[in-house]
Amino acid sequence: KMDDDGDDIPQLSSHTLAALQEFYLEQQQREGMKTSQGFNQYSIGSIEEDWQLSQFWYSDETASCLANEAVVAAGRGGRIACVSAPSVYQKLKEQDGKDFSVCILEYDRRFSVYGEEFIFYDYNHPLNLPENLLPHSFDIVIADPPYLSEECLQKTAETIKYLTKGKILLCTGAIMEEQAAKNLGVKICKFIPKHTRNLANEFRCYVNYASGLD
Repeated sequence: KMDDDGDDIPQLSSHTLAALQEFYLEQQQREGMKTSQGFNQYSIGSIEEDWQLSQFWYSDETASCLANEAVVAAGRGGRIACVSAPSVYQKLKEQDGKDFSVCILEYDRRFSVYGEEFIFYDYNHPLNLPENLLPHSFDIVIADPPYLSEECLQKTAETIKYLTKGKILLCTGAIMEEQAAKNLGVKICKFIPKHTRNLANEFRCYVNYASGLD
């Protein structure tokens, strides 16, 4: 039982306090960057990861590589859909490309700051999509299902197959290789995607066309 005089109230160690202060300082600096002139709303990290939503952003190099692959695969004037892959969407927007159009299907409503290109998406309802999102209207669909589960991949696959004219670029765990082939007919690529934070699970890319990722 604790004494009433408060002597036993747990105190934060100096190390923990220092770490907390550093965290808050970094957060303030980030907020300061966001409000300062020249802040790019499309830069990776402008919207921070929410681990509760199983969000892990790609490294800058990986996002650039996947965005470039999507542009080439979509072709001139092509349409690209990013399903649960916001960092690729951001990198595509950074390119300010006039030769392609892109939209982002995402559960996290923070991405609604991107206006009409944002489409709220819940993989549990894979075909609950706006009427103006016509079937087979995208030259390539890039998808990164939020969870490494058979159910999540199956449902996301329904969305992908509805949207794509044919080309699919899937990013998910190496352990999902068999399921990815079964649900989407995709094969693993040599290219290994990296994230801004190291993930416990080995991550890979899969495609169903002759890509530049090999």
